[in-house]
Amino acid sequence: MKFLIVTHVVHIQHENEFLAYAPYVREMNIWFKFVDEVLIVAPLQKGERTAIDIPYKHNKIDFRQVPNFNFIDIRNSLISIIKLPIVLWNLLLAMKNADHIHLRCPGNMGLLGCFVQILFPGKSKTAKYAGNWDPKSKQPFSYKMQKWILNNTFLTRNMTVLVYGKWENQSKNIKSFFTATYSESEKTTIKEKDFNSTLNFVFVGSLVSGKNSVYALKIIHHLINKGNKIILSLYGEGPDRVYLEGYITENDLGRFVILNGNQNQDTIKKAYQNSHFVILPSKSEGWPKAIAEGMFWGSIPIASKVSCVPFMLDYGQRGVLLEMDLVKDVNQINEMLKEEQNLHKKRELAIEWSQNYTTDLFESELKKLLLK
Repeated sequence: MKFLIVTHVVHIQHENEFLAYAPYVREMNIWFKFVDEVLIVAPLQKGERTAIDIPYKHNKIDFRQVPNFNFIDIRNSLISIIKLPIVLWNLLLAMKNADHIHLRCPGNMGLLGCFVQILFPGKSKTAKYAGNWDPKSKQPFSYKMQKWILNNTFLTRNMTVLVYGKWENQSKNIKSFFTATYSESEKTTIKEKDFNSTLNFVFVGSLVSGKNSVYALKIIHHLINKGNKIILSLYGEGPDRVYLEGYITENDLGRFVILNGNQNQDTIKKAYQNSHFVILPSKSEGWPKAIAEGMFWGSIPIASKVSCVPFMLDYGQRGVLLEMDLVKDVNQINEMLKEEQNLHKKRELAIEWSQNYTTDLFESELKKLLLK
């Protein structure tokens, strides 16, 4: 099988390898176990490998570079219009040559892929919609367009669309799915954590407004002011780092907040294992890996009510759902910290739920999709 990936993820080439964002590549490497050849249509740029870049694992990869493009302002929009024919031509040729078409959505490349795949109704296809599939959520027009096309069985034929969460009034194309990071072999007996000592909170994600690292820091600041002994460790990089550094300095939080930058999977794993809570007040999510991974290692999740997060946290039974009102959120977390028995219960439920979703199960489900 010649397996085509259409993705907006920017890649780098190092010697004879193609590398990209580690969580995405790890997932794709599982898909690759069931295919003979891999064809990738994606942007490629020059750059050095970072701690969060890893290579694809397959001995037959055909990478088709296309220009990166966006429509964030007038100048970029005009340049992108010039680039579109090149991108569309590459997509057309790649889809013609592929046995199976796989779209990564939402994104600019995913949007174009949604249109071009209409020309190939007989080909086997899958799409991974990694964003928020909630029909009621506020999203950019381009995201809504992708969802509409993918949900339309007249335009989108012979395709299974993998989405996070279960939603009403969806077409037969749509399949509720999940993602996973850890295997069955990594399951171990997790030691009890002492909630009477200093509490370790972790934030894992890009330091951008969408992930709301600033809001996470403000919650911790207010909890410290209420007398709680807390350490917050943030893992990730992004434009909000400058503001975070300034906030930490201005409020004398250097002893309590640590900016760790981007780190590899092993470092993040140890951070989860040593933490009491994982916090992620995102504005938008699909299946937040930071939350699922933290729960796997016994970190109680604290997250916003977006996408399938309420389902993941069992509507507050195995974590805390944020109201995104600072006073309310600080108060509800502060009250929870006083109830040690409840903390242990939430933690146990979080572990039990998350450890159902292993890479072994993920692999078996993908095999069914590709070899049906």
